[in-house]
Amino acid sequence: MSHIKAFISLLFLVAILVTCGNNSSINSATNDPISQVNPILNQEPEESTIWDILRPDQTDQTVSVNRYIWNAAVEVLDFLPIKSIDPFTGIISTDYGTPPGGGKAYRATVHITDPALDARALRVSLVTRSGPVAAETSRAVEDAILSRARQLRIADSRF
Repeated sequence: MSHIKAFISLLFLVAILVTCGNNSSINSATNDPISQVNPILNQEPEESTIWDILRPDQTDQTVSVNRYIWNAAVEVLDFLPIKSIDPFTGIISTDYGTPPGGGKAYRATVHITDPALDARALRVSLVTRSGPVAAETSRAVEDAILSRARQLRIADSRF
């Protein structure tokens, strides 16, 4: 029994010495002329521990968007050519386009901030070539998108 205790103590002592050791390969990088020019190479690598397995991964953070609002925004603003679309951040950006039966060209940016089917989850920014549109026009587009999103949700619940 004393041999097992001595072995465990020795193993524990070796583990402590290994973690406290000095890594000479990191210190020798400062003598390299390339690393003196590039400060990124001078950074020491992050240490990892066994507890990193239990820590949630912070690199894959995405914003959830409501699919009904997303699809409704694409349908309602289908007369505008899409410039960029990013479902991970919830942003739809369009280029200038003229609505059917209209004379002004509009450009829109839609930001869906929440997975809830709620008016607070939708932000619409409309501009014309001469500047921002009236608040009533922007609100009417938001209402049209939310109404269509509710219609899509109701149609989806029937199946």
